[in-house]
Amino acid sequence: MKYTYTEKKDTRSGFGAGLAELADKNPNVVALCADLIGSLKMEKFIEKAPERFFQIGIAEANMMGIAAGLSITGKIPFTGTFANFSTSRVYDQIRQSIAYSGKNVKICASHAGLTLGEDGATHQVLEDIGMMKMLPGMTVINPCDYNQTKAATIAIADFEGPVYLRFGRPTVPVFIPEDMPFEIGKGILLQEGTDVTIVATGHLVWESLVAADELEKEGISCEVINIHTIKPLDDEIILKSVEKTGKIVTAEEHNYLGGLGESVAGMLARKRPTRQEFVAVNDTFGESATPAELMKKYKIDSAAVKEAVKRILAN
Repeated sequence: MKYTYTEKKDTRSGFGAGLAELADKNPNVVALCADLIGSLKMEKFIEKAPERFFQIGIAEANMMGIAAGLSITGKIPFTGTFANFSTSRVYDQIRQSIAYSGKNVKICASHAGLTLGEDGATHQVLEDIGMMKMLPGMTVINPCDYNQTKAATIAIADFEGPVYLRFGRPTVPVFIPEDMPFEIGKGILLQEGTDVTIVATGHLVWESLVAADELEKEGISCEVINIHTIKPLDDEIILKSVEKTGKIVTAEEHNYLGGLGESVAGMLARKRPTRQEFVAVNDTFGESATPAELMKKYKIDSAAVKEAVKRILAN
């Protein structure tokens, strides 16, 4: 395998590291948190710039309103709470106060998806990408590992406009080079192949690489693309790949309704109809268990990616 790893880290720590770096790099960056400093790894930012940190408490809707107000003064607010509380709990405030007027607010959402694990279905948001990508002007980013999350956090500070940045709780392989540039809206071709295209996002990028490596031993050649920016979608890299393979599998830690897979399917329907298989949660809530147990049961692990590739090749 071209990409290997020597350690595992949680992507939320990548966010914390990026935010701490921004404390030094950009004096306009301010951070707001809804009583989850430790969970969002915001301690180092507070150490470096305590006067630019605002503890809002368990008042997420208020946090979005304050962030919108701060953006009017020229500040670049980064809000921090769990993905569930960053979206469904405050959707009206985001729509009316941030998205509608294009406020330069960065909505940073941790503990997304099934891999939140033991906290259970009430906290395992699986519809947030769909909610956020439907907001006009909202950029939606879902990085795959610690290094990419850190790079994305730093990159969005220089990007003008509202951003939804999604990351997670569990430790996952760190395989993206630390010095790889992060370009908003540009996918990354991780592995070339000829038989099928695998387009993945977030934690499913590594799972897709594992699946592709195992399939190669069976004589199946997979092209793997990391789509870290779901909106705007990099149509070009996907179209170029499916022109070669003619088949596509999308993989994500999200409900298949409203996620990356639907974005890809919609784009392909308009530009190049292509046979597609979805690796995603099948329109259900999660439950309490370990991340690995949940990924296996809800079929969003490397084994599920392999099955999807074999299904599409068999038809």
